[in-house]
Amino acid sequence: MYCSSECRQAAADQYHQALCLGQSQEDPDHPVNKLKDAWRSMHYPPETSSIMLMARMVATVKQAQDKCCWQKLFFQFCSRAANEEEEIAHKLLGEKFQGHLTLLQALFTTALYDDHLDMWFTPEGFRSLFALVGTNGQGIGTSSLSQWVHACDALELSSQQREQLDSFIDQLYKDIEKETGDFLNCEGSGLFLLQSSCNHSCIPKAEASFPNNNFLLHLSALSDISPGEEICISYLDCCQRDRSCHSRQKILRENYLFVCSCPKCVSQMDELDLTSSEEGDDMEEEITDV
Repeated sequence: MYCSSECRQAAADQYHQALCLGQSQEDPDHPVNKLKDAWRSMHYPPETSSIMLMARMVATVKQAQDKCCWQKLFFQFCSRAANEEEEIAHKLLGEKFQGHLTLLQALFTTALYDDHLDMWFTPEGFRSLFALVGTNGQGIGTSSLSQWVHACDALELSSQQREQLDSFIDQLYKDIEKETGDFLNCEGSGLFLLQSSCNHSCIPKAEASFPNNNFLLHLSALSDISPGEEICISYLDCCQRDRSCHSRQKILRENYLFVCSCPKCVSQMDELDLTSSEEGDDMEEEITDV
């Protein structure tokens, strides 16, 4: 499904021709559908954005006239050492990650193999591609409902009308949540070269957002930035940034494989660790996949 005929044509020109299932859309035995189903069964929540982002990368190179240009572009995203790539796969796929990774590689190869990208279909190359998307993929969340609610907020209404509308919206969210649970928004994953080059800081100078409710990422300053100053974003959400230094470091180490040395962490390094056992348990539940 596309938002416009222009977007549909752009997708067809860039990658969709190589991925289009045509009459096999509902065929469970089609190689692409097998790949999607395998990923859903291995990863929670049961989505396909990560594995299909990898598929789109392959399809984009397949369809491109200048294949080397696209390959160089993808190679600009940071790479990882072999042991770090294994940690990322373990994080995404769980204890049985090695077997899962082998199965995914076989299904990926059957569905999408291309001679120009043979290095991505070897065990080592597939693991590197998997790690690239795992560490650089930016979550994209859009919600037509929230856009409608924002539009309602801008309406000029009497106090009584405003109260009635607010009550209706509150009930609407409750009713929808019964059906959707935690999956209210339309969520996906994308690769953004400029944004992915931004390092992390627990006191970020900028943040990524999607104010237009589409795939266009905006990188907005949160404070004054001097010429030549590095622009850092936070890989943590607001709640995680308010945790103790120990908790922040644990999340970053487990999800991004580095120890933060931003000014905030350095200043708190010698402080008594106040992370309670309860906070540690809560954190395990809240850690999000990369």
